[in-house]
Amino acid sequence: MKPFAIAGIQMKVSAVVSNVEMMKLKIDITMNLYPWIEMIMFSELCAYGPLTHTAQPIPNNFEAEMQAKAKEYGIWLLPGSIFEKSEGKIYNTATVINPKGEIVTRYRKMFPFYPYETGVTPGQDYCVFDVPNVARFGVSICYDMWFPETIRTLTTMGAEVIMHPTMSGTIDREIELSIVRAMASINQCYFFDVNGLDTGGCGRSIVCGPDGRVLHQSEGTEEIIPLELNIDRVKRSRELGILRLGQPLKSFRDHIHNGQFGIYQPNIATPYLDSLGPLIKPSRLDKITELKIKEEVLEHKVSAIK
Repeated sequence: MKPFAIAGIQMKVSAVVSNVEMMKLKIDITMNLYPWIEMIMFSELCAYGPLTHTAQPIPNNFEAEMQAKAKEYGIWLLPGSIFEKSEGKIYNTATVINPKGEIVTRYRKMFPFYPYETGVTPGQDYCVFDVPNVARFGVSICYDMWFPETIRTLTTMGAEVIMHPTMSGTIDREIELSIVRAMASINQCYFFDVNGLDTGGCGRSIVCGPDGRVLHQSEGTEEIIPLELNIDRVKRSRELGILRLGQPLKSFRDHIHNGQFGIYQPNIATPYLDSLGPLIKPSRLDKITELKIKEEVLEHKVSAIK
């Protein structure tokens, strides 16, 4: 068994005041209660909330404070994400800090939640990092996982654990829970999804193992989620199959070289996708469409009477 202990922090997030001091307190509490923890992760946009006016250049004081906390306790730390201001653009950016307090890598969210997360520029690069003698980890943020190609790419790069800070307060959270299970099983990896509360989300953080089974699911209150993962389970699943059955990563590997995923080839026409219209917020029916619907309903009623 190759154990590694991770704690997710599901906490209330304010959109009007900084949450940084509370994050530091949560780290202190976690490490005092569970001194065996080796990595801590917070939810998406936990530090300053979901409004883009908080965007700031990176590096900054927030990163420095988180670096100091990681070094103080000798832990890996993923302090959620913040809005990063860079060359006139805004990105949703997560930082990975090692136990020496050094920044190992940063990740810019590839799929902002359009058409709602307006004004945020997509990142371009996938993000993996190695915890020596433990595993390779991948970083993904919230809406990214709705695009299975993102998690599949991280897995293909060798990721065995996906760290996934999220900020979901919408009525589709139930759907997201099923996506986490699907991504964990399809990619035969651990999936650590941490959501916030209040303006930071509706909670219900979830952690799944490489067979897609739920290791823990939170409810709608503040919670520290300390779990010891058996990383060897990932390799065993990938070599022998999920529950000694399907081996999706091997099957995927054997098909990608046969050119059977034509939709991903350059310059391939996608007329159906093009027909779906622009990526905009839904609005009320316009008057012409509304009249057509009323006419169709009336015709249906007349036909029924006849």
